[in-house]
Amino acid sequence: MKIKNLLSISAFCLIAMSCSSSTDDSTEQNSSQNDTSTTTEAMYFPPLNSDSWETKSISNLGWHQDKVQDLLDYLQTKNSKSFMILQNGRIVMENYFSGHTATTPWYWASAGKTLTSTVTGIAEQEGFLNINNKVSTYIGTGWTSEPLAKENLITCKNLLTMTSGLDDSLGDDVTPANLKYKADAGTRWAYHNVYVKLQDVVAAATGQTWAQYFNVKLRDKIGMTGSWIQSGDNSVYWSTTRSMARFGLMALNNGNWNGTQIINSNYFQSATTTSQNINLAYGYLWWLNGKSSYHLPQTQFQFNGKLIPSAPDDMFCALGKNDQKIYVVPSKKLVIIRMGDAADNVNLALSDFDDVLWQKINAVIN
Repeated sequence: MKIKNLLSISAFCLIAMSCSSSTDDSTEQNSSQNDTSTTTEAMYFPPLNSDSWETKSISNLGWHQDKVQDLLDYLQTKNSKSFMILQNGRIVMENYFSGHTATTPWYWASAGKTLTSTVTGIAEQEGFLNINNKVSTYIGTGWTSEPLAKENLITCKNLLTMTSGLDDSLGDDVTPANLKYKADAGTRWAYHNVYVKLQDVVAAATGQTWAQYFNVKLRDKIGMTGSWIQSGDNSVYWSTTRSMARFGLMALNNGNWNGTQIINSNYFQSATTTSQNINLAYGYLWWLNGKSSYHLPQTQFQFNGKLIPSAPDDMFCALGKNDQKIYVVPSKKLVIIRMGDAADNVNLALSDFDDVLWQKINAVIN
């Protein structure tokens, strides 16, 4: 019995010493800037003007490595060009398909509407405009073919919230002849390219071109690359996947980039919450999950339930034609990017792909 007791005491001491050593190592790691194992780690921001970006492993997060290949296979099958997951700012997954690379630019399509929303807010915080003012205050009257009394009802906020009342069935042309009255501003939600007039508002209000103001006030401040390219009736932003992820990371941090408030946090909170009482799933050109109903582009029908049932309720997102995606999930500190061709059929924003993709993502992260 004495020998047994002595062995038990010795074993206990060894375990205690091991635990103490492990605790010391853990404490040392936790104090390191690069530590990714604690829930209290600081949000990471990649440096400006650099390709370096800290990473975090799936095993470190306790995610399911055995489900990753199924996710990647699905993305490949659905015509994806790139896919990225950031957790707390660090890259967990970064994958490219079909010859696309980290340096290849791709179009944001309507996901870029959120860039316009953000820069409009920056111009407001700098005192150049007020989103509650009518659009004609900045670009003059006659920018539509509506009667003047009806045109004067349309505010910058109506453009931000897709409630201009203009006829959305006439295509993307935003010349005056094509901007026709359908309903009074604020009474009807309809997905319409007229939002792009906000770029003219910003340019007129600031005395700079849209691209100049955008580059200085947003792009360069968060280390993005890319440019606006005219495509038919649309001005479309093109960039790398990592640049899209940088914007998503700023959005995750409520408009802040590494301690610098790029855009007023109150404005950004308004931009990512319900902006009107018609389409509850829409903010200022941002889509919102977790609401009781939603509308889709090119329809006046109200769908009951969440925008993307399998995604977290607090998620907000930028959605572009042919499944360009920025998903932002504050509760999980996630930014998820998908670029590529249409997963199935051509679509303007949301598709069935979103929900199935989130089922695959959930299998990895939960």
